[in-house]
Amino acid sequence: MKKNFLPIILLLILLSTILYCKSDPKLDDEVQKSTENANQLVYPKLSLNRKNLNVSVLLDLSDRIDPKKYPAPSMEFYLRDIGYLKSLAENFEAHVMNKRVIKIDDKLQVFIDPEPSDKTLNDKLMALKIAFNKNNATKKSITTTSLKYEEISKLIYEAAINDNNYVGSDIWKFFKNKVDTYCIEEGYRNILVVLTDGYIYHVNTKIKEKNRTTYLTPQDIRSFGLNRAGWVEKFESKDFGFKTVNADLSNIEVLVLGINPNNKNPYEEDVIRAYWEKWFKEMNIKNFEIKQAELPSHMEKVIGDFILKE
Repeated sequence: MKKNFLPIILLLILLSTILYCKSDPKLDDEVQKSTENANQLVYPKLSLNRKNLNVSVLLDLSDRIDPKKYPAPSMEFYLRDIGYLKSLAENFEAHVMNKRVIKIDDKLQVFIDPEPSDKTLNDKLMALKIAFNKNNATKKSITTTSLKYEEISKLIYEAAINDNNYVGSDIWKFFKNKVDTYCIEEGYRNILVVLTDGYIYHVNTKIKEKNRTTYLTPQDIRSFGLNRAGWVEKFESKDFGFKTVNADLSNIEVLVLGINPNNKNPYEEDVIRAYWEKWFKEMNIKNFEIKQAELPSHMEKVIGDFILKE
C-alpha cells in the first residue's frame, strides 16, 4: 500500500513548495504528468562525514538551445541540459541523504544571465533555490529535488525557446562580477556547474584588448587564425585567451557541460578547451572539468563523480 501512495505524497510535497509558481498554468500539468511515474531512487552508500555542499548552476540560454537552428536528431540540446540538471539534483539528493541529520547544511541554486523575457522566471528560480538543514531535511522533502529540477527547468527552457529572443549568455561578466558574491560561501565545498556550448557572447559585453577578449564564437576562431595547424603555437605566443577578470576563485570548483564545437573545424574543440582552461587557471580555479554535449545517460557518471567525490 505504501508504494501506491508514493506518487500522491511526492505530488503534495512538490506542490506545497512551488505553490507560488502557479501563475504559470503549465507548471501544475507538468508536475502531474511526472508524478505518475515517480519512483524512489536507490542512493549509493557514501561517507556520513561529508562536507557541506553549495552548488550553483549557470544556464546558457543563448541560441544554442534553439532546436530549429541547431537540431540534434538523437536528443535536442535543451533536453540534454534538462537531463544534466536532473542528474545533478539526484546526486545532490544522494549527498544529503547520506549525511547525519544534525550535519545537514547544503544548498542548490540556479542562475541565468541575462534573464529571458519570462514573467514567472523569478518564481521558478525561487522554487529551484534549495537549502536543507537539520530543521527542514526530511526524506520526503529531499527526494522531490530532482523532480522539481526536471520539471521546472523544462518550463524555463521552453519559455526561452518560445520567446525566440536570444541575446547570448554573459558568462564572462558572471565570472567577473557574480561568482564570488553569489556562488562562494565559507565552510562549504563550493561548486559551479555551467551548461554551455563553450562559446561566449553577449551583445553588451564585447571587449578586446590585444588578443584577449570577453567573447568567443566560431567566427572569432576563424578570424584569429586558430582554425588551422599551428594554432597552438600562435595561441601561446600571441597570448590569445579570455580577458582576465582579476578574481581569485580558488575556493570554487567548476564543471562545464555541453561543449558543442563547430564540426567544420577539426581544431575547434581543442581551441575552446584552451580558452577555458587558461581562463580558469588564471582565476586560480584548482579543480575543473570541461565535457562535451553527450547524452544525459553518458554524463551521469561524470556528474556523480564530480559532485560526490570526497
